[in-house]
Amino acid sequence: MVTHSNVKNLVKILIGAAWLDGRIQPEERQYLREIAQAKGLANDPEIKPWLYELVPVQPKECYEWVREYLGDRPSLQDCENLIEAISGLIYSDGEVAIEEAKLLTELQDITKLNQPTQPAHTQLLKQIQKLYRRWVEVQN
Repeated sequence: MVTHSNVKNLVKILIGAAWLDGRIQPEERQYLREIAQAKGLANDPEIKPWLYELVPVQPKECYEWVREYLGDRPSLQDCENLIEAISGLIYSDGEVAIEEAKLLTELQDITKLNQPTQPAHTQLLKQIQKLYRRWVEVQN
């Protein structure tokens, strides 16, 4: 079930993911503001300082938000939805930073721990491979 709290946490994660490489790219900034506006969070007092880059987000915070968002035993669908949301942000600036790739790897690891069946892991791995292939195609 999607709650306001989950939506807010997702926007926080996206902002944190944009900060992973140390700065927000102009395309990421625009993407984040559009998402926050669409979700009704552009003026949220908790989100606003991060959204308008008044306060930077540390990688540790981003990873904590991911863990809070997914919980102890996330479903494959939860992980895929988060990967999809983050990939939209990542591809908004046309490049995948090493730190962003590490976040995707972390999501893969979380899924492996909580989804011991091979088919679920294989499906997530294919999703990540598809994201990387799209990124490589954009680079050429």
